[in-house]
Amino acid sequence: MAAPSVAPPATPVGSLDAAVDDFLTHLRVERGVSDATIRAYRSDLADFAMARDVDRTWSRSADAALAYLAARGRRGRARDAGLAPTSLRRRAAAIRAFYRFVFGEGLIGTDVAAHLDLPRQPRLLPDTLTVDETIALIEATGEDRVRERALLELLYAAGLRVSEALGLDREDLSLDGAWVRVIGKGDRERLVPVGDVALDWLRRWIDGPRAELLTPEVVARRGGPLFLGDRGRRLARQQAWALVKAAARRAGLSERVSPHTLRHSFATHLLEGGADLRIVQELLGHASISTTQLYTHLTGERIREVYARAHPRA
Repeated sequence: MAAPSVAPPATPVGSLDAAVDDFLTHLRVERGVSDATIRAYRSDLADFAMARDVDRTWSRSADAALAYLAARGRRGRARDAGLAPTSLRRRAAAIRAFYRFVFGEGLIGTDVAAHLDLPRQPRLLPDTLTVDETIALIEATGEDRVRERALLELLYAAGLRVSEALGLDREDLSLDGAWVRVIGKGDRERLVPVGDVALDWLRRWIDGPRAELLTPEVVARRGGPLFLGDRGRRLARQQAWALVKAAARRAGLSERVSPHTLRHSFATHLLEGGADLRIVQELLGHASISTTQLYTHLTGERIREVYARAHPRA
């Protein structure tokens, strides 16, 4: 590790509280930081200031900050739950920004910030459903909610983002070819196959309720939106979110179920069924294979669960 940068203090070292106030004033007046962000910095630095001996040792070296972050990163101890990885990263960022300021202002003589590394950003595994849970969720829409059923079937059959599904026009779907043309992130185009069950429900929607909502003006634009709301306009994202939540409640599934859960489940179930990772990447429209690799962790966890249940010596 490189030796710390040292600069003689231009002014005598004051109290930690005074230095924090100077820092927050700098953020507000000189950098124009929002009030909400300043409140977050104030809260994080107040917690740091209350740690043992920090008020006496904060300006001498990086030891006080490193010890504090190490202690706040330990979780599961009695009377101290510690911080979640995302919260710890934010706390470390606040402390490092504070130390950069006080060193730059000559309030301390040691560049403490150079010794403070941010914890790695955790890669959160997406929520997924089992195959049975996915079927229960989709079937909870009922036989009479044709639009809802068609949308959920398509989200799961093609692994679409909800924004991609709602952005589809009628001309983007080929019922005979059994594929859908999707414009994803970065305007990347992909053709995704659609299974027979989803195609059946899409036909019911297109030939039934959707036909009654169409107007000549809507049809003239690429056949009109594939999914329409009750007023004949493109179905809104909030409406799609609400109908998935309603289906999840009827199916007795977690409140954490969202339209994106069907996309995650699509990818996980394909990999569990033996699909090649590169194929799944293409179907999902991921620019990088590393994004798709998140799902291999999920399938690995599920394999271990099955092993633990099934193996007599597990």
